[in-house]
Amino acid sequence: MSKRMFGAVAVMAAACLAIALGGVTPALAGLGQPSQGQLGLQLSATPLMDEISRLFDLVNIIITVIVLFVLVLMVWVMFRFNEKSNPTPSRTTHHTLLEVAWTIVPILILVAIALPSFHLLFNQYTFPKADVTIKAIGDAWFWEHEYVDDKVTVTSNIINDEDLLRAKLGEEAFDKKYGALEGAELHNALYTDSLPLWKEDKKIRRLSVDREIAVPVNKNVVVLVTSNDVIHQWAVPSFGAKQQAVPGRTAAVWFKPTKIGSFFGQCMVLCGKLHSAMPIVVRVVEQPVYDVWMGALKAKDGKKAQEILDADTASQAVIEQSVAQAQ
Repeated sequence: MSKRMFGAVAVMAAACLAIALGGVTPALAGLGQPSQGQLGLQLSATPLMDEISRLFDLVNIIITVIVLFVLVLMVWVMFRFNEKSNPTPSRTTHHTLLEVAWTIVPILILVAIALPSFHLLFNQYTFPKADVTIKAIGDAWFWEHEYVDDKVTVTSNIINDEDLLRAKLGEEAFDKKYGALEGAELHNALYTDSLPLWKEDKKIRRLSVDREIAVPVNKNVVVLVTSNDVIHQWAVPSFGAKQQAVPGRTAAVWFKPTKIGSFFGQCMVLCGKLHSAMPIVVRVVEQPVYDVWMGALKAKDGKKAQEILDADTASQAVIEQSVAQAQ
């Protein structure tokens, strides 16, 4: 009996420790996108997300310590004060020092959590002067991103399995191969045949879009969030940005990206049958790349704008590979 009990205690302790450390273990959390078997939050790419991650880690450490303390205390009480070990129970009903301790210690714990929480809230709702202002509009089911100062709009639609296969095979070959299939049979065939293409194109299934938006690195970005129909939510985890998109209202969120790359988010409230078809992709680039990209948008050439971002990603990958080889 005792071996089983101590085994359970060990398993619970290991699980609590893994959860507590999940937010600070890079191997278990990705930057800008979800990771397989991820524990904890995505890696940070903004100062606000740095604060969120620190608070997350602090709270999890406190929770873990409390859980382990209570667990050890319960096991000790069960063994030390059971009927066999303690046939004559104590008649003590009050202990002044203990009662003061279990009142003061929880207060100190709450203060330790409250101080960084209030600091984080203050920073989240203290908006700096915007270098880039974007109005994100949720539609059923896609996103429109309007660059307020530049008077251009980027409409982002999800890339599906069918889209990749049509681009690869061509319209005629696609219709010939899949035209006779319907329902679940068609879905399974598209899913199976498209899997290699997602890796080949270096895209993430259910999170990639046809037109990405871009922001310059180390600049303050303010996003005005609203909706044309139902309640949506604009959220990019690595930015620490999450804001409800409510019809008839405009809310705001801000972030300052400090790392270059692609950052994936999505609508995080159940907005309808195609809720899962509302991903968000924000490309953080250097200022010169952003300027060229914006120039293509102003020339109403959305295809060229996306090609500029893709070319920048390819060049960054080459640089990172060269650095890795040099090391």
